[in-house]
Amino acid sequence: QVQFVESGGGLVQSGGSLRLSCAASGSSFSITPVGWYRQAPGKQRELVASITSGGITNYIDSLKGRFTISRDNAKNAVYLQMNSLKPEDTAVYFCKALDRTVIYWGQGTQVTVSS
Repeated sequence: QVQFVESGGGLVQSGGSLRLSCAASGSSFSITPVGWYRQAPGKQRELVASITSGGITNYIDSLKGRFTISRDNAKNAVYLQMNSLKPEDTAVYFCKALDRTVIYWGQGTQVTVSS
């Protein structure tokens, strides 16, 4: 069982910024939040960015330079700083966590970018 605390979504105008936060906890000490995915209406869930416990990051190419993922291992949390947001970034953003090889998903936070 994993508990997520996700926050930071909302409505923003095109060109604006948002910062998403995700903290994960549970009965297992190996639970680790590892990244963010997003799902727009009618589309499949896609990777936005991932980060290892050692800080190695990975982004989808189209978001490089606008989004930055970071983590705080002491808080078992990951963050996603999103700048220069575009209407096509509108989606539900999900935090992903791993407990060794088992995947858990947060409840998601809505990000809406108006033009």
